Amino acid sequence: MGFLNWELRGRSAANGVAALLASVAAIALSAPSAHAQQATQPAGKQTDQSQQADQEKAAPAGATLLDKILVISRTGETAIESLASASHVDQEQLARRMATTPNEMLLGVPGVATQADARRVSTSINIRGLQDFGRVAVIVDGARQDFQRSDHGTQSTFYIDPELVKSVDVIRGPVANTYGSGAIGGVIFFDTKDAADFLKPEETWGASVTGRYESNGKGWTTSATGAYRFNENWDTLGNIVYRNYDNYKDGGGDTVNGTGFDVLSGLLKTSIRPTENSELKLGWVGSSDGWDETSGGVPVNDVDLKSNTFTARYNITDEDKSWLDLHINTSYNKTNLDLTSLVPQKRFDPITGLPTVLPAGSQSTFDVGTTGIDIWNTSRFETGGIAHELTYGGDWVGDDVKTGGTAGGDSFYTPSGKRNVSGAYVQDKLTWDWLEVIAGLRYDNYSLKDSTRETSGDRLSPRITVGVSPFESAGLAGLQFYGTYAEGYRSPSLTETLISGNHPAGVTFPFLPNPNLRPETGKTTEFGINYSQNDIFEPGDALRVKAAYFHNNVDDYIDGVTLSPFAPGSGCPFGPGIPICFQYQNFAQAKIDGFELEGVYDAGWGYAGLSASITNGHTISYKGVEADLATIPSSQVTAQLGLRFLEDKLTVGGEVQYNGKPKGNAVAEDYKLVNAFATYQATDNLKVDFRADNLFDVKYANPLNGSTTVAVYEPGITLKLAATMRFGG
Repeated sequence: MGFLNWELRGRSAANGVAALLASVAAIALSAPSAHAQQATQPAGKQTDQSQQADQEKAAPAGATLLDKILVISRTGETAIESLASASHVDQEQLARRMATTPNEMLLGVPGVATQADARRVSTSINIRGLQDFGRVAVIVDGARQDFQRSDHGTQSTFYIDPELVKSVDVIRGPVANTYGSGAIGGVIFFDTKDAADFLKPEETWGASVTGRYESNGKGWTTSATGAYRFNENWDTLGNIVYRNYDNYKDGGGDTVNGTGFDVLSGLLKTSIRPTENSELKLGWVGSSDGWDETSGGVPVNDVDLKSNTFTARYNITDEDKSWLDLHINTSYNKTNLDLTSLVPQKRFDPITGLPTVLPAGSQSTFDVGTTGIDIWNTSRFETGGIAHELTYGGDWVGDDVKTGGTAGGDSFYTPSGKRNVSGAYVQDKLTWDWLEVIAGLRYDNYSLKDSTRETSGDRLSPRITVGVSPFESAGLAGLQFYGTYAEGYRSPSLTETLISGNHPAGVTFPFLPNPNLRPETGKTTEFGINYSQNDIFEPGDALRVKAAYFHNNVDDYIDGVTLSPFAPGSGCPFGPGIPICFQYQNFAQAKIDGFELEGVYDAGWGYAGLSASITNGHTISYKGVEADLATIPSSQVTAQLGLRFLEDKLTVGGEVQYNGKPKGNAVAEDYKLVNAFATYQATDNLKVDFRADNLFDVKYANPLNGSTTVAVYEPGITLKLAATMRFGG
């Protein structure tokens, strides 16, 4: 009866909110566009991030996705200017989404999916069907996030609290290979908050406090931010966030065990401008997380995670010296994850394969440290009427993985070792009237080793992009076509190369290392359209659209395979347990193609957005056998609508998302989600936010979790209410 009452209350609330939004929408559609804002053309390219922040504040609401400079851009481009599939999520959108976990920040970004299972604080990013082991470079303030733990489901995860994030940039495909080695899927860059964004121009100090309640999981979030401006060339900001959530209920009203967590996160960042042309940013982002892992619905492991990221970013840009736009980034990220067994667990010895018991209180430890250096410069000049933006640089990332604990514990199956990847590149962007050409070349090198084995490799990867803007008439002047061919290079990871031992639980069988793995080479062809137009239906409105078709051949794709000891030449010995072995091996190719669309229309009094992505893919063995690629995400269509009232102090709106099951996934199902939101800036110092996720209480599962042993259903209807008080002087 308790569940029935909750369900009736949830559905009644959902219907009430839907009716309210429908009424407000009807009123708004009949209202004049009294508050339409003038849509401006993208500002000149700048690399100083404080200038970027000023531009973002001045940009019209309709430009939030595509007209703002990408922090990740090495030549100061906006998403709509970029001859690549690029997306930007800004502070306003992040605030509307009231994200509890990283995956909620990326709602509706085309070509991007996330996998989190029930461990909501840990997230894996999937871009165009590629994920894990560095295929997607996840970067926080310039620091690579390379934590990896061998497990069912996702292998590579990262940890950051959404409350600390200012913006998210995404570049899809290997055109992003100037941002580091291995990113054959793409790059996602999380930029954390700055004092310059938080403080008003006239303020010396500022502070804010946020409290938020969520109905599903009955969770609380508290956040406090403080910033101080010592002088015009030095400021600092700190933020602390605490979240505490119980297990949530899925759309069927069933409690999903293991989904509760508590997390304490923090941020410290200071910006120093030694001269008017230079800036140094020093930062720390950290978190201390805790949650329970379950098996068969019963908690079996207590998890304690600590993550710390330290960054130093320096840039010097002199407009009087067009050859100088220098950036130097250094970083260190350390993630420590400790598992403590809550109950005795039946296991198999990793060496002998014989049955054993992992006692309660047993520990497994995963320590991954990642050090990075990234240096680049852009020189701007002209030759024969052709403008050049010549970017050149190099980068190095080193991973140091140390695992240990009780014999038979989970850490045994994540190999310890060291991996170094480095590269250097040169890229020239040539612009002449209606023609743009980007030509680039990158060199990659890697080495990895443990106490007994070592392997290495290197390669040159080219890129060529051609963009044309052939029309001059008013309606077509903002139309641009582009085509790209780009290659990327990913070295095998430590786990793929060195994993060994016997499967620990359920049934046992051997894992076989494979030091002969070849690196993956991603070869992508892409054709795209950019369209930018103002004053279409009324003065001051704006329309921005990006669309692209891509085809990616990943040569020597690496995936896990099951071997039989009866097959000649398999290398699989007769061991304890069932007669199979598991090994990571190369496939001849993985073929992935798809279509992506992202657009936004803004008329000041309201906005509408539409995004879509369709991805298909399969692997091909060296014998020509095709198989479905398990990491292909749902096809998605996301529509967003927002309406502004009371001189833009009140914004209400909603989101509708359709998810189509991937081809070849027999377990996945289609599903639709409806969300609603409202944000009200009551005074200069008080802001109230409301959000309803999964408004109609749909029971659904992420198809990327189909590779896990148990289906994990996502949250049912979740109501969120938050208030933020701000002070300053």
